[in-house]
Amino acid sequence: MSPFLHLHAAHCESGVTAALLRHAGLELSEPLAFGLGSGLFFCFPPFVRVMGMPLVSFRSYPGTVFQLACRRLGVQTEQRKYASEARGIEELDQLLARGVAVGVQTNMFWLSYFPREFRSQFNGHNLIALARRGDVYELSDPMLKEPVELDADLLRRSRFSKGLLAPRGALYFPLRIPAKVDLGAAVVAAVRDNARKMLAPFPIIGVRGIRRLARHVRAWARREDEKRQRLLLGHVVRMQEEVGTGGAGFRFMYAAFLQAAGELLGHAPYLEASERMTAAGDAWRAGFAGTAARIMKGHPRPGEDVESAAELLLDCARREEELFRFLLANTPRTASVPVAHALASR
Repeated sequence: MSPFLHLHAAHCESGVTAALLRHAGLELSEPLAFGLGSGLFFCFPPFVRVMGMPLVSFRSYPGTVFQLACRRLGVQTEQRKYASEARGIEELDQLLARGVAVGVQTNMFWLSYFPREFRSQFNGHNLIALARRGDVYELSDPMLKEPVELDADLLRRSRFSKGLLAPRGALYFPLRIPAKVDLGAAVVAAVRDNARKMLAPFPIIGVRGIRRLARHVRAWARREDEKRQRLLLGHVVRMQEEVGTGGAGFRFMYAAFLQAAGELLGHAPYLEASERMTAAGDAWRAGFAGTAARIMKGHPRPGEDVESAAELLLDCARREEELFRFLLANTPRTASVPVAHALASR
């Protein structure tokens, strides 16, 4: 097998997925990996707390991007979790000794190569283990420009951290790449699946979850004092833009996926949807996050308050509902673009 090539990516799991597939012989861009894995999502279960604040997630559950992308491409994979730390460490070391590049789920707090101010108790960070040399692991973290080394005990703590999204030593890697993949069929299935999830009739996920968050933000304006309002808004912005849950950045990546899909299939509605998704990302970042950040810092513009921040969330929900209904109505029933081993990067 050829030497592993480190991939500097926009997001950890889509970057890991693209890098592992490329290493196995299937060249795939990060936006395509993200889109094929139905990576765009939203979830707001206010009864789940993170550091005393309600969870707000803009991404699918850790591990699903790799799992779904590989399934749709016909890639055979291996995925494991462990009740025993010793067993999880032993099996990772055995795989690395065989020269297998292994995706692992970790808690970001214990990854000492990140500056302390950037580390938090987040159990959903994905990276690739490349080798073990004594008490040090060589890692490919897609958030960084180059591979890094990490003390073995710190990787153990990171892989077996407790709490929400506990990794339980999770590891994964491709086993077999088919001689040909039907990229067109994979794209159509992925678009349809992601649209249905975002339009699902459950109050805490998709566009309904965004509207639920807007109602909570409006309630904060009535029930919480000014300091608490700022803390809560700051928490939402941090989950959106900093903690690894996706936010506006995932909207831009999904827009890149739709553009690639439109060009691949020669399907103009996907190209239109790409532009609309970019606009949705702008509404999240420049609209809601920008307004909330100014309120949080105590420097709102005229007319900006917690109520107006809630209205901006409703605008985000409206945009995404219209977009995903458009995608469902304009996604082909079938499409076939067989591609031989290796897909062109886009």
